[in-house]
Amino acid sequence: MSRRATLRTTHDDADIVAGALEPDNTESMHSRVEGDELVTTIERDSTGGLHATVDDYVVNVTVAETVIEATRTHTDTNHE
Repeated sequence: MSRRATLRTTHDDADIVAGALEPDNTESMHSRVEGDELVTTIERDSTGGLHATVDDYVVNVTVAETVIEATRTHTDTNHE
């Protein structure tokens, strides 16, 4: 029996966050963008595996949001 979790996160640029996370997604993860929401379903065989994957995913979302926000606030590329 497999375990499943569906995570819904809201973002100003959900498509950009989804693209940033895509390289780290495994075969057990499926993501889609619904407006400003990123919806990700994770399915694993064990509760421990599901917990670990969800934990990794949440960390990755946090990092993606931080990087995206940094690019918004630091657009000056003039190094003079």
